[in-house]
Amino acid sequence: MTKRMNGARYIAEMLAAYRVSHVFYVDAILRKTMVDLEELGIQRILTHSEKAAVYMADGFARISGRPGVCLAQSVGAANLAAALQDPFLARSPVIAITGKKPPAFQHRNAYQEVDHWPLFAPLTKYNVDASSLEQLPQLLRQAFREATTGPPGPVHLDLVGRDASLLEASQAELAVDIDETYISVPAFRPEPAGDLIEKACQLIASARRPIIVAGGGVRISGAAEEVTQLAEKCQIPVATSVNGKGSILENHPLSVGIVGSYSMECANRVVHEADLVLFIGSGTGDQTTHDWRIPAAGTRIIQIDIHPAELGRNYPNTLGIPSDAKQALRGLLNQVQPSAENPEWLARVQELVSATHQQYEPYRNADEIPIRPERICKELTEQLPDDAIVVSDTGYSAIWMATMFRILKPSQTFIRAAGSLGWSFPAALGAKCAAPDRPVITFTGDGGFWYHFAELETARRYGIHTVTVINNNGGFSQGITNIHRHYEHRSGNPQELYSFLPDIQFSQIARDLGCCGMRVEDPQDIAPALHAALQANAPAVVEVMTGFSARAPDPWAPS
Repeated sequence: MTKRMNGARYIAEMLAAYRVSHVFYVDAILRKTMVDLEELGIQRILTHSEKAAVYMADGFARISGRPGVCLAQSVGAANLAAALQDPFLARSPVIAITGKKPPAFQHRNAYQEVDHWPLFAPLTKYNVDASSLEQLPQLLRQAFREATTGPPGPVHLDLVGRDASLLEASQAELAVDIDETYISVPAFRPEPAGDLIEKACQLIASARRPIIVAGGGVRISGAAEEVTQLAEKCQIPVATSVNGKGSILENHPLSVGIVGSYSMECANRVVHEADLVLFIGSGTGDQTTHDWRIPAAGTRIIQIDIHPAELGRNYPNTLGIPSDAKQALRGLLNQVQPSAENPEWLARVQELVSATHQQYEPYRNADEIPIRPERICKELTEQLPDDAIVVSDTGYSAIWMATMFRILKPSQTFIRAAGSLGWSFPAALGAKCAAPDRPVITFTGDGGFWYHFAELETARRYGIHTVTVINNNGGFSQGITNIHRHYEHRSGNPQELYSFLPDIQFSQIARDLGCCGMRVEDPQDIAPALHAALQANAPAVVEVMTGFSARAPDPWAPS
């Protein structure tokens, strides 16, 4: 049924119909629409930067499974586009909306305007202009369709007319028609072909040293339970990518940890020694495979991915199964025969896992001052509520969390940056908006927190109460070894390339902004500080003072 309405009301009603509960934005864009959004109960989160708005929408999308919506005016479009790299790499459904000036202003050196289309083209699945109100019904519906189908991903709508006010003011006979299929991911769950499942079962039965590698697609599909069931039925050990962390509980006897570049030594060794690797929901990129050395070329591969073009992309010796991960695993569970225990392989796996854990435990239990990051990870593991969401930054933060932090409850969730340092704190705010009743804990370094610490004001303004744990060592520590290598036999000041001012306290900044701020200098005080932060009725920052001497584990690789 159609009714006459202006563009602002139509956009608002369409977003509400698609169950959008929050929009994250920088003014000025769709100002008239913002009034209608309030009337319809949609929360408008005004941020301090376009990148933070994208990261909040990304965190929201990854936790809710519904598209996160972010907006910016014309001059902010380039920043919005740059930030879409993370949800694009993480296969996260984010809808980015920008405004631009009318056609008469284009190609005439208009103030604050550059061509938006090429900025968004490599970072989106769908990138279109909307120049008239009559176009919007089709374009908005397609945006949600593109964001949620196949491998999820970002889309971009560029609304013509300054801050889109011309389109908002236009009127037409419009119907608020949506397709509920595209409200959340996965919009469709394609089933695997029966003959492919049969071939996979034959490969599994013939393997003497099989291993499962669970990727981020397992999380998107909600298939962690099926991964564990298959592992137990066939007695197959399970490694995960960093994005797949939590696909099997990390105290499970068949769990071998994180594989790849940000990895545990035991996981890399197990995958390297395997004679069959079952990749589930993994793009088999360089980080998960440590530059395609683990597993080695020539290893037999079964790859399950919702996107057929990914099958065999990096490992030609692949049986590819185009399917939703949950559906494929259910097919395998229905047909695969329970495997007799392979005591030699399982004993070897346990030997490698035990050796790695023994290597890490002294650092996780260290009482050193400055505090070691491994100890922070151990305390986080032990203090984490059963239903917590953990949000990790990239770089050293991701390596520490991959190797030293454990997911021990099926109701706990782990997400991390796909590559953009500084992502974690704003993403955590978006995650909390998506799951207001769950505790959300960020783990980042001081280098990462500097990017978007201004969003503490946003968190306080909207009552978004997360806990941010900062591993504060006074600089960028991941590159120190490499920097000093280049300074070998040369005089100079390498510290200039990674050190920050030593006298700035994030805990004090948090308190000055009306948030909860705590500074921890003794490892015995980490647990009480975490407990207090989780109980605080405010956004909380726990600043843990560490040092440059702690180095994250280097990835093991075959010689």
